[in-house]
Amino acid sequence: MRTIMVTGASRGIGAELVSILTARGDRVLAVVRDPSGLPEGAEPIVADLADPASLAGALPDIERLDAVVHCAGISSPGPVGELGVGVWQRELNVNLVAPAELTRILLPALRTARGQVVFVNSGAGLSAGPLWAAYGASKHGLKALADALRAEETGVVRVSTVYPGNTDTDMQRKLRAELKAEYDPARATSAATVATAIAQVLDMPADAMVVDLRIVPPNPIPHPTRMPDA
Repeated sequence: MRTIMVTGASRGIGAELVSILTARGDRVLAVVRDPSGLPEGAEPIVADLADPASLAGALPDIERLDAVVHCAGISSPGPVGELGVGVWQRELNVNLVAPAELTRILLPALRTARGQVVFVNSGAGLSAGPLWAAYGASKHGLKALADALRAEETGVVRVSTVYPGNTDTDMQRKLRAELKAEYDPARATSAATVATAIAQVLDMPADAMVVDLRIVPPNPIPHPTRMPDA
């Protein structure tokens, strides 16, 4: 039985991944703000990723950890000219600083297990368009974090990045509704499909490592590029 930590574990890709891992017998440590929506079988760790400095005090002592999967993420789209400091700070904290701090805290346990770190990024982490400056910047930073960590931990901890495209999650639906944008779930990849791919990354034999994995739907919905009219 492996011990795997998953952030953003109560919804979307994270919840689907937790269900897969617990069903097959893995011990799952689930980092959530509210454990009420957590899939059965996971062990909740209540923490607020928007406050990275609080994470060290929220985590139990962990001597050995086979993997951590950073699934949590937030997005507040808007043009650069209208994004306030609060939006930038919150997105950077949740999407970048918290994964960096959590990884730092867990590295001794990951090294002991010769474990894995999986960062769930986004297509915006490779190319950001209109309205996605803050989100894209945080995800570009997450790519840099993964690349640097991989180089530093070569031969000890395996580091992978997964880049999902349009994925049918509550966050995606909420964003599309706020932007009054077209949304057809049949043209998005399911959260379960992305979670299955992440589980396969975790299952790679010890003599191999997935560096970057991009997952996109065959007929993706165009991203909104403007705010709705008032």
